[in-house]
Amino acid sequence: MTIKTILLGAAAAVAALASPAQAKQGDVLIRLRGIVVAPNEKSGSVLPAFPGEKVGIDNAVTPEIDFTYMATDHIGFELIAATTKHSASGRTGTTGGIGKLASTWVLPPTLTAQYHFVPEGKVRPYVGAGINYTLFYNEDASKALEGAVGKTKVHMSDSFGWAAQAGVDIDLTDKVFLNFDVKYIDIDTNTRLSTTAAGVQKVHVEIDPLVFGVGLGMRF
Repeated sequence: MTIKTILLGAAAAVAALASPAQAKQGDVLIRLRGIVVAPNEKSGSVLPAFPGEKVGIDNAVTPEIDFTYMATDHIGFELIAATTKHSASGRTGTTGGIGKLASTWVLPPTLTAQYHFVPEGKVRPYVGAGINYTLFYNEDASKALEGAVGKTKVHMSDSFGWAAQAGVDIDLTDKVFLNFDVKYIDIDTNTRLSTTAAGVQKVHVEIDPLVFGVGLGMRF
């Protein structure tokens, strides 16, 4: 084996290691992200007892896992799974004085179809759109609310809506990549507060969060 052969072999090995790992048809991509869920809520009035008074929804931070199946080199289908806890608080008037009104856990499984622009690249941007079904569970009235209007039962209706996303995968090795992702999810709910002193109060809330994520992924 000559020195030239050795050098050519070493150069080929370095080139293979340096070349980007292509996302191919049939690949499964699994990502683990940390996400910030930031609602862009619009609230109706708390009726009938508190006309004109609206509620706000706080942000939440949680881990998220998602699975993407590459149906072709360019088209993938992503399913995300995460759950967050949010509080609803009054903004003005009597409910504003109470502050936190209720809390709920939110589970928003979302399926998107993605287009990956450069599947052969080291940096691979994508966009997606799809559907979302959001479940609200373990709804609880706050102590402050129950102190003001007595024992209260909270119910929040589930939601069906659309979702959009944009993101990028950046190769770290041939199997592991860094991911940045942002989603908009259409979520609406009708909240019913069944109180002892004020009767049944209802409010419609459009939550519509932006979900910002960063994490690591692996290609299989």
